[in-house]
Amino acid sequence: MKISVSSDMDEPVARSLVAELGRRGHEAVLHGALSPGDDSQWAACSEAAAREVAAGTADQAVVCCWTGTGASIAANKVPGVRAALCTDAYTADGARRWNDANVLALSLRLTSEPQLKEILDAWFAAEASQDAEDRANVERVGRLDAGRAVD
Repeated sequence: MKISVSSDMDEPVARSLVAELGRRGHEAVLHGALSPGDDSQWAACSEAAAREVAAGTADQAVVCCWTGTGASIAANKVPGVRAALCTDAYTADGARRWNDANVLALSLRLTSEPQLKEILDAWFAAEASQDAEDRANVERVGRLDAGRAVD
């Protein structure tokens, strides 16, 4: 899988993320502080990673900043992106399963290496729910992205 990865800081967790994705057989496309010369502001590098997902040139993305909040906000401004800030495996599983999240947001401050591996395990193992209610919610979010009235 091609995974777009952004981080506003070149931190050990971000480097571990890239290495772990490689160990799992994924191709990482780097943005921000992980790619020399890129704009490392969290809004800019998160947007760049999210745009690749929206355009279909990346299958998914992982966006990182100190808290993960700014990266998730910026990524979610890109139509077609459903970014979820996950601090544990249970949240990552639910984000993929119930929300069909296509962008994982991580906190560089709160994510340890063991947590990172658990989050990635859950993220990649989960599949989007086919339950009618779950699909209806994801479709509603898509209509919001398109600027269409929801009701």
